[in-house]
Amino acid sequence: MTRNEIQDEILKIFKDEFEIENPELDDDLGEKYEFDSIDALDLLSRIEELLGSGLTQNEKKQAMEIRTIRHIVDYVERMAAKRS
Repeated sequence: MTRNEIQDEILKIFKDEFEIENPELDDDLGEKYEFDSIDALDLLSRIEELLGSGLTQNEKKQAMEIRTIRHIVDYVERMAAKRS
C-alpha cells in the first residue's frame, strides 16, 4: 500500500466514521474536531482492518500520542512496513 493510498483510506475513515470531511493534514484532531480517546480506539480498530492484522499493546500505546492526520498516515505506513 502506497502512502497516498493510506492517506486516502484514512481520510475516507474520517469521513465515513467520524463525519469529518476534508480535514487538514496538520490540524490537531482533538482541538479542531473534538476527537477523543473513544474515537481513537474506534480508529485503531479501523487501522487493524486496514492492515489486515491486530496491533500489539505497545503499538496501540504509540498510537495514543498521535494528534494529526499526517501522524496517522505516518503511523499506518510504519505498521504496514513492519508487517510486510
